[in-house]
Amino acid sequence: MTARAPVPHAAATTVAASSAAASAPAADEPAAAPRSLRVALVSEGCYPFHPGGVSLWCHQLIQGMPENSSTAVALTVNGAEQSTWSAPDNLGQVVSIPLWGSRPRRRRVPPASFTGHYAALLHSMFRPLTRESETACADEFLGALRGLYEYAQAGDLTSAVIRNDSLDRLGRAWHEAGLDSGRPGAVGPLALGDAVAATNRIEHLLRPLSHPPVRADLCHLAMNGVSALVGFASKWAYGTPMVLSEHGVYLRERYLSLAGEDLSQAAKVIAMRFTRRLAASAYRSADILAPHSTYNRRWQLYGGADPARMRTMYNGVNPYDFPTAQGEPEDPTIVFVGRIDPLKDLHTLIRAFAIVRERIPNARLRMFGPVTSANERYRASCVQLITELGLSGAAVFEGPVARQADAYQAGHLVALTSVSEGFPFTVVESMSMGRPQVCTNVGGVSEAIGKDAGFVVPPRDYAAVADACIRLLEDADLRHAYGVLARKRVLERFTLDQWTNAYRQIYAELVPAVPPDASVPPAGDGRPPAQRVSDPHEGTSAPAPYSRIARDLAGIAHSHGPDAEMPRQEDGDETCAPPVVPDGPAEDPLVAP
Repeated sequence: MTARAPVPHAAATTVAASSAAASAPAADEPAAAPRSLRVALVSEGCYPFHPGGVSLWCHQLIQGMPENSSTAVALTVNGAEQSTWSAPDNLGQVVSIPLWGSRPRRRRVPPASFTGHYAALLHSMFRPLTRESETACADEFLGALRGLYEYAQAGDLTSAVIRNDSLDRLGRAWHEAGLDSGRPGAVGPLALGDAVAATNRIEHLLRPLSHPPVRADLCHLAMNGVSALVGFASKWAYGTPMVLSEHGVYLRERYLSLAGEDLSQAAKVIAMRFTRRLAASAYRSADILAPHSTYNRRWQLYGGADPARMRTMYNGVNPYDFPTAQGEPEDPTIVFVGRIDPLKDLHTLIRAFAIVRERIPNARLRMFGPVTSANERYRASCVQLITELGLSGAAVFEGPVARQADAYQAGHLVALTSVSEGFPFTVVESMSMGRPQVCTNVGGVSEAIGKDAGFVVPPRDYAAVADACIRLLEDADLRHAYGVLARKRVLERFTLDQWTNAYRQIYAELVPAVPPDASVPPAGDGRPPAQRVSDPHEGTSAPAPYSRIARDLAGIAHSHGPDAEMPRQEDGDETCAPPVVPDGPAEDPLVAP
């Protein structure tokens, strides 16, 4: 077999090195001390309660800017989670917003204003999905969210959403959109059980709107999705500017997750529509978007993001924490480091290792990383596969490791066979230690590895993974050459100092040193009030869509769609194929893994 050559990819313009250099003081000028800002860092299911790459990113961002006072806003399950990270000195507060715990209910009849806003939310979700309607749908959805937020701050949003009236309204919206008819793209009748399941999910996801808005100089979202509701609330209440980073592509990962859930097609369509509208609203509302790769950037453009507000921000590591590895283990060893999670697709890695063992009988596979209670079944399925393939004792789960550098030291190469990624720390960390890579072509992985730090192969192609591993294990000269170039690439492009300084510059851009004129409305508050249209079913009013922005989504994003040729961006890197994304008026498809 012949290992695939590294997959080409598009190089993004980053602000990490160039911006830092441009803003550096002259040699005879003293460097100005960074200003102190109040920063709210928002994440879902991550920092400071869980391990993983996103949590590490949050921790580094807080530690890397000690001049700021940070608040970690965590969207949690029930609020009983315990921190797994030691708090930096400048982490002043942790705010937990539970999404799934029980909530007291007042059972009051909601006012007509709620009825109108909720009807508008559902209307925007079920409008036909075309490129031309995407902008108007996002505007209507965002306007409805703001109305629900204003009601939730004084009323009982939970009780209002799960009332029988709201269930009936969901059924009517479904019918009026033709989703239960025989037209192309229809799903079928919406059963009562499906309506209840979908409404229950929407109620839980809207809970951040009921929490008091976070007061800060700046809201930084670690991801899209429900985290955006925290940023919206702060923007609506105080005019707080909002930065949106994105590690993996939130919309794509939710589609992948829904594909495996035990829900009817109707319930999945409702969940997908809500997620798509929410993601598009966040892209359009963020003052700056900071995708972690050009792959993510193209998804954001497709979702309606303004390219003028985008800064591609690659993750950085401290090369002193991950120095060049000394020597190699005695047995040929492949190392995996990361969460034990279906998105990491360890089944593919294990199947690839079975092929490697046929060629190299003394090869070993060591898998380092934590497993959450939710993923215990997945870990058990991996162990079962190891047993079935006769790999017991050769392929081993090592559990979490105190120092990730020790895990990278334990292998000849590092493998990552994920089906979805952002810009993974494990790849850059192990590259910093001079370990060559064998990775699947997802997210920004190929942008990290480039031409000469290892092999990039198609996802779920275990034969290609095995091919690349065998080449590296059998060819010491190739392995060492890749390792040297991998560390050189990190030092030139992906250091923690470059990354921190780039974010510091973004913060300074959004929060000017001189307070803005009080006569000027703050960001996010400058829109005119929504016009009202009558709701024939309620005899009340519902907000009409806000005016469409001047640019057309198709004009900036359709050229990056699935059938278009991606324009080449040159800086010595390669060109990556655009992501496969939903298109046309049909129902949102589940994105194939």
